[in-house]
Amino acid sequence: MSVVIVGTLDTKGEEIGFARDVIEAQGVDVHLIDVGVMGEPEIEPDTTAAEVAEAGGTSLDALREEGDRGKAIEVMGEGAAAIASRLHDEGELHGILGLGGSGNTSVATTAMRALPVGVPKFMVSTMASGDTEPYVGAHDIAMMYSVADIEGLNQLSRTVISNAALAVVGMVTNEPDIEVEDRPTIGLTMFGVTTPCVQEARAWLEDQGYETIVFHATGTGGRAMERLVDEGVIDGVLDVTTTEWADELVGGVLSAGPERLDAAAEAGIPQVVSTGALDMVNFGPKDSVPAEFDGRHFHVHNPQVTLMRTTAEENAELGRIIAEKLNAATGPTALALPLKGVSMLDVEGEDFHDPEADAALFDALRENIDDGVELIEADTDINDESFARTMAQKLDEYMRAAGRAP
Repeated sequence: MSVVIVGTLDTKGEEIGFARDVIEAQGVDVHLIDVGVMGEPEIEPDTTAAEVAEAGGTSLDALREEGDRGKAIEVMGEGAAAIASRLHDEGELHGILGLGGSGNTSVATTAMRALPVGVPKFMVSTMASGDTEPYVGAHDIAMMYSVADIEGLNQLSRTVISNAALAVVGMVTNEPDIEVEDRPTIGLTMFGVTTPCVQEARAWLEDQGYETIVFHATGTGGRAMERLVDEGVIDGVLDVTTTEWADELVGGVLSAGPERLDAAAEAGIPQVVSTGALDMVNFGPKDSVPAEFDGRHFHVHNPQVTLMRTTAEENAELGRIIAEKLNAATGPTALALPLKGVSMLDVEGEDFHDPEADAALFDALRENIDDGVELIEADTDINDESFARTMAQKLDEYMRAAGRAP
C-alpha cells in the first residue's frame, strides 16, 4: 500500500516529513510529491517540483522567473493532478494526503479531484473551517481544520498531523466488510419537493434488481452525478429533478454549471429526464437575496433557504436549454412532463402554483425537442405515484433494449 503526500517541501518539509514518518511506521509506503516553487526542498521528494511543473505544462525555472503566485498554484495543481492520476493508474497510489495553507490546499485538492471516487483523500488545511466548496467540489475529499497554522512542529500540530496520517493509513489498509453486488446502477436526482416521486421510482427500480444512487440536486449533487456517469459508475439516469438549471439561468446559489445534462447525453446511456423543481430558484436567508429580485414571488422554506418562483419567461428559456441538451443525446432518451405541477409547491392550492409559467416551460420543450427524444406527457403532478412508475418503467425498457438490465 502506498500513500501519496502532496506538499510544499520548500516551506513545510519538517511537517510533511513528520506525516511521512507516522505513515511509514504503520508499514505503509509514502510517495512525496513536492509542489514548492520558490525554494529548495527541505527533505528529499520522490517526485520533484521540476517534474510537477513540467507535467503542468511549463518549467520550474519559468515559474520562478515570472513570480506569479496564482499561476504557479494553477500549474502545480495541474501537474500534481496528472502525476497523481498516473500513479493511481500504475497501482502506486492507494490514498492521498495534503497539508498546508490556502496555496497547497488548492494544489493538493486539485490532485485529489482528479482521482476516482473511493480513493481515500484527506486534506489538513488552515482553510477547512470556512467555505470548502472550491476545494471539495463534488468529490469525496475529507478536510480537517489544522487549528493552528502548519508552521513548525509542536504539541498541537503533531497531534493534528498524526491523526490525519493515521486516518489515511486506516482507510488504505482496511477493507470494509460489506457486500458489493455487481448490479446495473441508476442515478436519480431529488429535491425535498420531488421526494415522493423519487422514492417511488427508486423502490420500483430496486424491485427489478437495479442498484440506485440518489443525488440531492444542490449543485454539487448534480455535478457528482455527471462525474460518476463520466467515470462509468452509473449505467442509466432517471433525472427527475433538473432544478439546478433554474439556478444556473437565473442566478441562484445551487447551480451545477452549464455542463449539467451533458454527461449522460455524451456517454450514450439510457436516460429519462423530467422537469422537477424548475418552478424555483434557491437562495440563502431572505436578506441574502440580491436586490435585483425585489418584488418577485418568494417562499421561505426555512431560515436558511429562500425559494423564488421562476417566471414564464424564465421557464420558456429553461425549456429551450433542456431541449437542446437532450437533443444532443447519443443514447435512448425520454422527456417526461408532469402537466399538473413540477414540485410539491407547484400543484393547485400551493404557493408556487402558476399554470402560465408551467405552460411556457412545457410549450418550449415541445417546440424545441427533436423527434429522437421520446416525449411523455402525464395529466398528473410530478409526485403522483403513476408518474414515478411511468418514468421508471420507461428507463427499464431502455436499459433492457440496451442490454444493461439486471
